[in-house]
Amino acid sequence: MSRLDIRHDIDSAVTVGDGETELFRYVYRPDSPQLESPKPYLHPIRTRAGHLVSLNRPWDHVWHKGIALSLPHVGEENFWGGPTYVHGRFYVQLENNGTQLHRRFTRMEQVDGTAELVHELDWNTQDGSPWLTERRALSARLLSSEAWMLTFETVLRNVSGTDLAIGSPTTKGRENAGYGGLFWRGPRAFTGGRLVTAEGSGSGNDMRGQRHEWMGFAGRHDDIDATSLVLMVDDPSNPHHPPQWFARSEEFACLNPAPFFSEELTIPNGEAVRFRYGVGIADADAAAAQELAVAVRKSL
Repeated sequence: MSRLDIRHDIDSAVTVGDGETELFRYVYRPDSPQLESPKPYLHPIRTRAGHLVSLNRPWDHVWHKGIALSLPHVGEENFWGGPTYVHGRFYVQLENNGTQLHRRFTRMEQVDGTAELVHELDWNTQDGSPWLTERRALSARLLSSEAWMLTFETVLRNVSGTDLAIGSPTTKGRENAGYGGLFWRGPRAFTGGRLVTAEGSGSGNDMRGQRHEWMGFAGRHDDIDATSLVLMVDDPSNPHHPPQWFARSEEFACLNPAPFFSEELTIPNGEAVRFRYGVGIADADAAAAQELAVAVRKSL
């Protein structure tokens, strides 16, 4: 297997490459409008064969950004983007779209075949108030000739001056809309794809809200005769493990282990919470999900 390379575009993005294939570009200083709750994101994301498995700023939800850490309800603030769910009024555009602001990198290196990035961020509300600080670590490694994995770890510390409850539209009253957390948006061609877990498979309507340690999404590409598999594994130490999953396949492709799906998590002022995930990306179909999940969990 080849060695991963890191390219840093100063004050913009970091790209991790596998030979001639760019596996992902991590945009840490986005130029997103405030309405979209500016946040770092990974896009484009590709398999080892070079097939694109992410979508950025789709017309239906312009705040969806490849893979990003997105939280719709942090107290009364929105770090997801767009309107906020208000029970009895549905979605309302408020002046509460916060920003995840890159502060500095503390590590960026290739070690024993793994590309590692660590940086610090400030989560500020739309009016500029400090809400959270974050230490975020991303690493990429090759698993096989067909697969690679991303490890995403975050430590969020509450610096708001008050306790913060992190929730979702479901905790605010909207049924079966518990999104929030590490969120992947797939290509348009993946619409109608197949979700798979250790217990079975089905559509987003079948699987949404279920609890699983891992879940994968198998989708077919346009133009090429190929299927790709994106799979997320929740670390056992994460709060509310195993998570309920927010997933769609009918309207569009998305996957999200949602720790706040139906239950808020409160971070007391001055304290921190940690989350860790493994994301497997493979040139494979749904039949390879179990094997990929084992490999990701072992490396996580």
